[in-house]
Amino acid sequence: MNTIREIYRYRELLKTNIKKDIRGRYKGSVLGVLWTFLNPLLQVFVYYIVFPYLMRGAAIPNYLVYLITGLIPWTFFLTTVSQGTTAIKANAGILKKVYFPREILLLSQVCSGWVNFMISCIIILIFCLIFGVGISVQLIAVPLISLIEGLLILGIIFILSAVNVYVQDTEYIVQFILNMLFYGTPVLYSLSQFSGANQTLYSLIAYNPVTVLIDAYRDCFLYHVWPDWFALGLVGLLSIAVIFIGRVVFHRLEKGFVEEL
Repeated sequence: MNTIREIYRYRELLKTNIKKDIRGRYKGSVLGVLWTFLNPLLQVFVYYIVFPYLMRGAAIPNYLVYLITGLIPWTFFLTTVSQGTTAIKANAGILKKVYFPREILLLSQVCSGWVNFMISCIIILIFCLIFGVGISVQLIAVPLISLIEGLLILGIIFILSAVNVYVQDTEYIVQFILNMLFYGTPVLYSLSQFSGANQTLYSLIAYNPVTVLIDAYRDCFLYHVWPDWFALGLVGLLSIAVIFIGRVVFHRLEKGFVEEL
């Protein structure tokens, strides 16, 4: 509760940081915020051309929409975890000069990433309309799914950002794990393609929390059905547990931030 009160007291700083993160994402680029749309479109273009030849992705109905409904939520996860991991080190200068709740740096990363994600959802809607998938009432569940994803990310970066201050290799290890996780999440392929394969591999992919989230987004955008609320609820509970654990780790390690930075 004390942390929440402190963050509320410094809410203007949080707002300023969120704006700074959003503006700074493409600072100095000619196209600016248009990269929010261009980045996922360019990735989709590459994967759509290459991947069907590698793993028969073209056999998936509406593969282009299937691809983009997985890639954009994944990009939200990837980008925010990556930037959140380095958030404390990247702000070493201000941490040494001014006191404020250190959690604000991580909250602003998640909030700015969420705003960027919601803007990118416009691309998904455009693809759904252009390719005849359409839209449905299930879209009202998307903000809730993204909230659960944001909470999961916040819990993860509580731990990673704190550890990264003490263990310099953390950010490189995280990048490696995220690269592996990308292929362990059905972004490019369908989980059903592994149903007859190694059961352990299938279970690892199926019970991956990011898989549950991406499936939920696809249910809303692509299949026009309500997501699996039970599975989504479990990921929500996991997210809360990770935040609780992450907050404990962060609180214990933040005492030495100034000395280590």
